[in-house]
This record gives sequence, structure tokens and C-alpha cells, in this order.
Amino acid sequence: MTGSGGDQRRRATGKINVKTYDPTPYDQSAEGPTLSRIHVVEDFSGDIAGEGVATFLQTTRAEDEASFVGVERVEGSVGGRSGTFVLQDQGSLKGSTVSGTWFVIPGSGTGDLIGLRGEGGFTADLGQRADITLDYWFE
Repeated sequence: MTGSGGDQRRRATGKINVKTYDPTPYDQSAEGPTLSRIHVVEDFSGDIAGEGVATFLQTTRAEDEASFVGVERVEGSVGGRSGTFVLQDQGSLKGSTVSGTWFVIPGSGTGDLIGLRGEGGFTADLGQRADITLDYWFE
């Protein structure tokens, strides 16, 4: 199904439950930040339902401060429409709070999610459940 629905924007809300959080440093130096690759598997519930698999690249500036970027494929449904799509994320860690923004990579939707576009964000305790939003529409 192609993107029917025009430019009408909707807000999806929900939760993410982290199933796997596996950080692996790939560059450490005596001075400067540590660079890590983090593999994450998570369940989405709410207006977005399904499973996501992500890889994040993180720069740790201090013991409890970091910045990250990542991509995540989500397989499931958005607003009752099924398929897959890819999110591009960026955010930060301060203390034990993770916050960030994301957007749907244009052209990444499959199945009933072809034409999906959107942007939103998330907040969470590190490695725990996140509150999420996605303002979305179909091209």
C-alpha cells in the first residue's frame, strides 16, 4: 500500500522496553573520550508496536556523560499499519538519563508503511524503559 493519507500528521506515543544493551569499546585512548559501539534490541508498545534492532556509536566524555548517534530498524506497526522502517537517532546521556531525537529515514518504509515520514524523540533511564513520541505522516 502506498502512502495514502496525504500530509495529515498524527502523533504516536508509546514505550520502549530494552531487551539487550551490549556496549563494546572500539577505541580507547589514555586521553580523550572512549568510542563505543552499542547493540540494542528492544520492544515497542503503544501506537508503535513491534521490535527494533539498533546500533549506536557513542562518545563517552566522562563517566556519566556521552553523546550518541544510531540507526534502528523497527519491524511492526505504526497506527495500525504494518511493515518496517528505519529511524536515525541522536542524543545524549547525562547521569542515568538518556534523551534524544529521531526521524524516519525517507524511503525506508516497507509493507503498509511505504511512504512513512516522521520525527520525534525519547527519554529513558539508561538501559531501561523509554517514553517515546513520533509525529508522523505518509507521503
